[in-house]
Amino acid sequence: MLQQDTPEDYVIATGVQHSVRDFVTRAAGELGVTIDWQGQGANEKGVVATAPADSAMKPGQCITAIDARYFRPAEVETLLGDPRKAREKLGWVPTTTFEALVAEMMAADLTLARRDAMVSAAGYRTPKHHE
Repeated sequence: MLQQDTPEDYVIATGVQHSVRDFVTRAAGELGVTIDWQGQGANEKGVVATAPADSAMKPGQCITAIDARYFRPAEVETLLGDPRKAREKLGWVPTTTFEALVAEMMAADLTLARRDAMVSAAGYRTPKHHE
């Protein structure tokens, strides 16, 4: 992009769409947890179906739900990036899959969670990364 003679805007995207449900399902799977999705629309929630025996998550526990406070008034129904221009003009193609990206994100978050647990167990305060 930076080597182009004329500056242009490019969309860097896979052209493949995934829902928040897809992301949460995949992220939970990285922990060995399966989710049972219950309800529809604003009443949908994710409940633990199965979890490893040593997990803090237990079957039947609600681990994700819709919160209307986070709805945006001008939200679009669907977002999907079109990478054709980047592919045609730059020869760019995505190399990281959705599954690999979620695995990388979960590995990074688990590293931080383990660090925070160790620091907390040693008697120090740690930041709270969730609501």
